[in-house]
Amino acid sequence: MNGIKRIVQLDRNCETRLLQIWESGVNETHSFLTSSDRERIRPDVLLGIRSVEHLFCFYKNSEIVGFIGVDTKKIEMLFIDAAVMGEGIGKTLLSYAVETLQATLVDVNEQNTHAVQFYKHMGFIQIHRSEHDDRGRPFPILTMQMGSSITH
Repeated sequence: MNGIKRIVQLDRNCETRLLQIWESGVNETHSFLTSSDRERIRPDVLLGIRSVEHLFCFYKNSEIVGFIGVDTKKIEMLFIDAAVMGEGIGKTLLSYAVETLQATLVDVNEQNTHAVQFYKHMGFIQIHRSEHDDRGRPFPILTMQMGSSITH
């Protein structure tokens, strides 16, 4: 199986795989986080995965290699396994969320320059900057909004 599939009911194996993807992606793109930062953030990620309104995964060769979570038109998470970064999976998931769920907002770690550039390329513009993340940690966050139709 290849393509996007909605996750309706999470099981332990799926949670484990999504956390593996998160870790792989974060290790690749979030060099500003220490290993202890990642360990402290991990439970928040699991809670987010379990509670997000819409959770979609991208399958390649019947294996989950990326996922996106959306709550009320806001992208809460988008992570791709480092092994398949650059293959268009993030773009596919983002396009799906924008077109199907009308997702128009996203918060991005300012220090994750790869993600900031990705969202800009996809038509998002910065509308706000915060010095801290939503848990009060010292990681600046950019709120970005869809500025025009998505770039294909």
